Amino acid sequence: MQKKLTTRCFLTTRRRLITVSAPLAVALFVGIAASKTNAEQTPAGDQTPSLVMEGETHLANVVQLTFGGENAEAYFSTDASELIFQSTKGRSCDAIYRMNSDGSKLRMISSGKGVTTCPYIAPDGKSIIYASTHLAGAGCPPKPDHSRGYVWALYKDYDIFAADPDGANLRRLTDTPGYDAEGVYSISGDKIIFTSVRDGDLELYTMNPDGTQQKRITNSPGYDGGAFFSYDGKKIVWRASRPTGEELEDYRRLLKEGLIRPSKLEIFIANADGSNVKQLTANGKANFGPYWHPSGNYIIFASNMNDPKGRNFDLFTVDISTLKIEQITFNETFDGFPMFSHDGKKLVFSSNRNNSAPHETNVFIADWVQ
Repeated sequence: MQKKLTTRCFLTTRRRLITVSAPLAVALFVGIAASKTNAEQTPAGDQTPSLVMEGETHLANVVQLTFGGENAEAYFSTDASELIFQSTKGRSCDAIYRMNSDGSKLRMISSGKGVTTCPYIAPDGKSIIYASTHLAGAGCPPKPDHSRGYVWALYKDYDIFAADPDGANLRRLTDTPGYDAEGVYSISGDKIIFTSVRDGDLELYTMNPDGTQQKRITNSPGYDGGAFFSYDGKKIVWRASRPTGEELEDYRRLLKEGLIRPSKLEIFIANADGSNVKQLTANGKANFGPYWHPSGNYIIFASNMNDPKGRNFDLFTVDISTLKIEQITFNETFDGFPMFSHDGKKLVFSSNRNNSAPHETNVFIADWVQ
């Protein structure tokens, strides 16, 4: 992987993988020019035949919701009427935005200070969460040095914050030294799961929505992150690295410097308390962005498993019982960050398809065809 992976995310371009630094998720790309000045001035949605690729039989009525720049990690509200996502929109790092699910009523809801990532809407719609570095300064933090290969920056100033739906009344939920990010609510809204380096490794933790009762639930060397709860709240899915030997030593050396090399990530599920872990993929590639189908029978995720060069990411599903994998998208560049609506009828994802300029990543919505 090259350029910049991120917490819940990665992004690719036609020539190289770019990551989104949601810390590890969407610190997004460099030198991207928006083709249509502002999405606020763009007609809501654009349906063209090129948005559906040959072989994408599970997708129908694909509509592009953003136009130009780096837009990623879009997640539905419970009723699927709105989306929350991160975007640079002319800045050198990400801010948090909301819009209607048809692309209308776009507005920034974070302060525009620091870098932000991993936004999520509470199930009752009364609050949002995201990670931000704004307490450490208003500017964007420095990009990681890639002289040692493709690495992510684990900004130590990331903490998780809650806010009102419009971004007002910002309140801090985590305050431990080091990286805290990648938080999402459970479907019932009673828990938040997130990633933290507070104990010396990148592990998963849960907490109450007010930040109390923070509890570690994973305990294996390597990165654990980008977790989501199942719809019944009984299980979780996440991406993880399990390095051994020299790779483990490299992981630990980089971690001490606030860096991580995300080239090998597999998909895991477990009970919501971290017990009964089951590995769903074992291809040695970069698998990320897993999300549960409401049925609980399968996971959708992004992977570069079919590209020997590791640059092209597509969406796949994996049956949690049989481990059968099916390819969903066939775009030649990047598709990632998928999420089903709560009724299972819609899929939102980010993609480099239909770009009007190099390195663009935009948000798309589609009907899900079983």
